[in-house]
Amino acid sequence: MVSSEYERRIAARFATFDQDGNGYIDREDFSRAAKALLAEFGVAARSDKGQALYGGAEAFWQGMAGIADRDGDQRITREEFVTGAVKRLRDNPDRFAEIARPFLHAALDVADPDGDGAATIADTVRVLKALGVPEDLAHAAAGTLDTDHDGKVGEAEIMPAFARYFTVPE
Repeated sequence: MVSSEYERRIAARFATFDQDGNGYIDREDFSRAAKALLAEFGVAARSDKGQALYGGAEAFWQGMAGIADRDGDQRITREEFVTGAVKRLRDNPDRFAEIARPFLHAALDVADPDGDGAATIADTVRVLKALGVPEDLAHAAAGTLDTDHDGKVGEAEIMPAFARYFTVPE
């Protein structure tokens, strides 16, 4: 039996992906997230960075659908997300982060104008807000992601945080 606290946490994570709030996650949600990030940073969809981000979004969708879309309808319901994407990955949270790696890498590249492989805290806040995270939570999360306290967030910091956030234990 899943606890109500666990259900609440997973519902919040589900809502992160359900960009349009229609009650399920689908390919369009991932495209919408990519489009929002590109718009926030003024990056053209046809640019190399834009194409990498859309490609990463598609890879992320395919990976998640492969794990969670149990009925094959190309939509992931909240129940499918909880039972498929979360319970199946609880024993291996890094697997979930690996599915997201192409998207996260491309998103970091979009938010990294100087090309040093890391986004500033301010740019990390912009990414989170573009993805629908409320401003106060975006600021708190961005600060927490900077685990080495260098004022920047890199892929080595994002990947484990992503795995922990989306595969919370009961």
